Amino acid sequence: MSLIESLGLSHPIIQAPMAGVSTPAMAAAVSNAGALGSIAVGAADAEGGRSMIEAVRAQTGRPFNVNLFAHAPARNDPVREAAWLTALTPMFRAYDASPPAALREIYRSFVEDDAMLAMLIDLAPAVVSFHFGLPSPAAIAVLKQAGCLLLATATNEVEARAAEQAGVDAIVAQGYEAGGHRGAFDPEALDDQLGTFALTRLLATRCNLPIIAAGGIMDGQSIRAALALGAVAAQLGTAFIACPESSADEAYRAALASAAAHHTVMTRVISGRPARCLANRFTAWGAEAAAQPPAYPIAYDAGKALNAAARARGEGGFGAQWAGQGAPLARAMPAADLIDLLVREMQDSA
Repeated sequence: MSLIESLGLSHPIIQAPMAGVSTPAMAAAVSNAGALGSIAVGAADAEGGRSMIEAVRAQTGRPFNVNLFAHAPARNDPVREAAWLTALTPMFRAYDASPPAALREIYRSFVEDDAMLAMLIDLAPAVVSFHFGLPSPAAIAVLKQAGCLLLATATNEVEARAAEQAGVDAIVAQGYEAGGHRGAFDPEALDDQLGTFALTRLLATRCNLPIIAAGGIMDGQSIRAALALGAVAAQLGTAFIACPESSADEAYRAALASAAAHHTVMTRVISGRPARCLANRFTAWGAEAAAQPPAYPIAYDAGKALNAAARARGEGGFGAQWAGQGAPLARAMPAADLIDLLVREMQDSA
């Protein structure tokens, strides 16, 4: 039985988790339309994650994906963090604000979050996925025992083989075109920057697990191309940002619909890890900054504070406006309508 058949999906389409953008309403709408909806609980604690899962289940009885961050826990570097806050201070002052007195690790990694693991075992969502790395073998074993199908992001063959050996069920091949955070296990390692289609074909021919193509895929024609290269499904994120079920704010939506969509950049300035974002005032500053951001997600504490200060003064150019290289192809419509359109495009391009 294929991955798609085992989940009872009508369409080989996965809505990407997108922490801060996807919502239970979006995940439910996508799943109800026959694809696989997703929520991201990496920025929540166990109780917050439970609430999100229950909110999706209140709106659909179909499978959906729950995504977690499995990064190496951050190590504090007081000197680097202080230098970063000093570098950001002029921008805070430009918006009549002060930077935080100190920075904190705002997200707890799943690799050390026993409460989150216990919650997932209790609720046993149909699909659980990992970004930034892999949890412990013990965590993978108990999740599989609970009946969860497990996905893991890989940006190269080495990561894919590690996921395969760890016992996950399928690999999300994240190309360099993808919006949001790179799923690289080690953000300090050399990134070969493999594109989605090259990576998908490589993993489809070199790995024994089903491959899900992700990055820059915005329409049915691209989904069909990914399937032709050996993927069993395509994961789309940026394509859903303009949907009304998205929690993207007005500045984000306006930027996505503007010329900025043609100019995405890979940056560490917002969160401390490489992530593809619409070019904005913060990314422009980061390209020239001499100081180096602290570790993820400690740097994100400063980025979120600066964005809040700027938004309070009517400036939306400091947000985490994640988007892939296919951003100009985004279409604003309800998530279920988008799934229907993607399916029609796939059929028309057959």
